[in-house]
Amino acid sequence: MRHGKKFNHLGRTASHRKAMLSNMAKSLLEHKRISTTLAKAKELRKYVEPLITKAKDDTTHNRRITFSYLRNKEAIKLLFGEVIEKVGGRPGGYTRIIKTGFRLGDNAEMCIIELVDFNELMLKEEKPAKKSSRRSRRGTGKATSEEGAATEEVAGEAKESAKAEKAPEEEASADASDVVSEDKAENKDEDKKAE
Repeated sequence: MRHGKKFNHLGRTASHRKAMLSNMAKSLLEHKRISTTLAKAKELRKYVEPLITKAKDDTTHNRRITFSYLRNKEAIKLLFGEVIEKVGGRPGGYTRIIKTGFRLGDNAEMCIIELVDFNELMLKEEKPAKKSSRRSRRGTGKATSEEGAATEEVAGEAKESAKAEKAPEEEASADASDVVSEDKAENKDEDKKAE
């Protein structure tokens, strides 16, 4: 009975499954990328990532443990040499699964599983995270320094011209308000005399 054995048995006996995962792990370490079904890739990830973590500490004991899983001296040399040089600083997540569609014969979901730090194309695409700014209702947001300087100059000129236009109007309105206030004062004086 299975009784809580939740991992995917992949339709194989225990010995067949162990041998298959060992061979796939060896191929992954050798070629850095292999194409397989999604179910096998997910099981392979669970199989190979603890081995890579063990390889970070290069001791005879860890070499013997990883050899008991891989059963291949060349794979052990690659793991403790070339692979650990690249992934030594990474705290986990050494593999990446990329789905590639469905196989023509049986419609099985296919994917590529690869070691993360060996994909040069993905490493080039990584750019520093751009600082995002919130959008506001007030304006278009932050402008570049050149655009900002040009905008400030235009705004300054517009303010000066607006002030120049307002100045005669303000003087005229000030004169008019003085005249109105003088008229009101005269009217009050006349009202008092009339009483």
